[in-house]
Amino acid sequence: MSRKRRSTITVFGLLAPGCALLLSLAPSAAVAQAATSPSGPVVFLDQGWTPAERAWYYQVSQGSAVMSYDLFLNLETAGSQELFRSDANSDRFGLITQPADPQNNPDALPIGLSKTVVKRKGSNVEDVQIGLTCAACHNAQLNYQGKRIRIDGGVANTFDMMGYVAALDDAMQATLADKQKFDRLAAKLGAMSADAKSELGKRFEREAIPVHDYRTRTLATPIVWGPARIDAISAIVNRLLAIETRIPENHSTPLAPTKPPFLWNAPHGSWTQWRASQQDPINRNLVESMGVYLPMNLHARTPEEGLFESNAQLLNLQQIENQLTRLAPPKWPEDIFGRIDRQKAAAGKALFATHCASCHNAWPYTWTAPNKYGKRFLEVGVVPHAYVGTDPGQFDNLRPYAITGNLAPYLPEPFKGKETVPTGALYLITQKLVLDRALSQVKLDEQQTINLHGYRELPTPRQREDVYKAAPRDGVWATPPFMHNGSVPNLYEMLVPAKERTKTFYVGREFDPVKVGLDTSGRTGRFLLDTSLRGNSNAGHSFENGPLGNGIIGPLLTDAQRWELVEYLKSIPEEPGRVTPFGGPPNAVTGTGPWTRN
Repeated sequence: MSRKRRSTITVFGLLAPGCALLLSLAPSAAVAQAATSPSGPVVFLDQGWTPAERAWYYQVSQGSAVMSYDLFLNLETAGSQELFRSDANSDRFGLITQPADPQNNPDALPIGLSKTVVKRKGSNVEDVQIGLTCAACHNAQLNYQGKRIRIDGGVANTFDMMGYVAALDDAMQATLADKQKFDRLAAKLGAMSADAKSELGKRFEREAIPVHDYRTRTLATPIVWGPARIDAISAIVNRLLAIETRIPENHSTPLAPTKPPFLWNAPHGSWTQWRASQQDPINRNLVESMGVYLPMNLHARTPEEGLFESNAQLLNLQQIENQLTRLAPPKWPEDIFGRIDRQKAAAGKALFATHCASCHNAWPYTWTAPNKYGKRFLEVGVVPHAYVGTDPGQFDNLRPYAITGNLAPYLPEPFKGKETVPTGALYLITQKLVLDRALSQVKLDEQQTINLHGYRELPTPRQREDVYKAAPRDGVWATPPFMHNGSVPNLYEMLVPAKERTKTFYVGREFDPVKVGLDTSGRTGRFLLDTSLRGNSNAGHSFENGPLGNGIIGPLLTDAQRWELVEYLKSIPEEPGRVTPFGGPPNAVTGTGPWTRN
């Protein structure tokens, strides 16, 4: 197979041979949910941020660049003259719409989209692009009886990224295929002459290719993820090692979708990534941006020709991380969802201490000893998959080996010059080379560099590859659906034997404050999650009789005990705006419990 990128698009209208086949490989945008967001008031909970900090986080660029900003603002949907960026279309795919903000969002983009500036190689010309922000996946809204409860740093439980990308590709393909659509776009952009239209057509065709590639190559999979899920690791690996290197043989099918983790307390944890494989926050954050259209050059022959260059916005990523240290977990709003039964919650707290706290640290938290910078970090459980027994897709989804191509001369020993190396190793090395190149361009002093790395001692250690991070559960009530892959609709079902959990359910938009999860009826969401499919299993993390391990984490609970635990999980945090002190309190208790299961 040729390693050269082939255009699958022709100007004005005719898809190139093979394009229809490629389109058929990608999931249809038809899984988009109905536009059911209420029009009632937005309720902001006290999570420690000012309105200005919140507005900045929603729209700040991390370097992601999908397409030109002017094209995006004026692009029509595939099947109508409705603008793709319209509130109605954004809502179809679960993005949270919002009014214009003159300072941060003058064009009234939904949360999670932003302007970003990309400098053309070898010149001072800057292109203004539309990109995805952290908030696209790490911010939520819970709808309930006409109210919209905003959860900053939460799980984007309605955002269907796969459907959105597919619909964007459809819109661009339709514009290329339909002269009337293209003419309307040209008129909006003032391209009236034949020459101006010709130049616009060439630009549009160039920009349609990476959007199409992302859909049909980066995200190519027979599993439709649906809302609140993305196989981020496979997508990142594909972009790094298959798309940007132009080595299609390195592609891994993204069959292991996971839900985005919530972000409160994330900067404080002894491990910063949900797989407990990363401690350095800037590395983790940069890798996330790589998966969502960060412009990179991994195909040039040498660094002098641009190899390892990217549009990484390291200082923005650092500021985001610093702001997240001040993000508090959301407190259950009793005036909206109903009062907490304090007696049941007290009984549930005792049950949590007995059956859950050995992995999930609980307030006031247990901390590590101070490191050389005098900083402590929250002890988080590190739990092997063999013990918890949830869906194993994330641990066996990547190809075992990857072709190094033009990266080979720049790899460290023992991989330098090798034609193939383990995929996991090449993935880690490549992201570090991109990070090092970006760091060389921002020129930070020693203190700024220490802050950039979150006061972690470098090099940070790495865990074994088949483990999960078990973070504190404060605010977990606001993060449905549950499990790392979103395969359990509510907290109540997290406490029953795995075999008794719902096998298929609709991922709805309305909050269920009784079982604490999402509406599964199909009235407020159209995506049906099937837990029998690869990557979607709801097995493991089970409370049932039998020896602990192999998916059993606790004994069979009575129904009364389950409701007591649900009530306790609703009750934490106990007070609003409880911000964890970064670096830990000076009188912190050092961890002595079984934080790591072997």
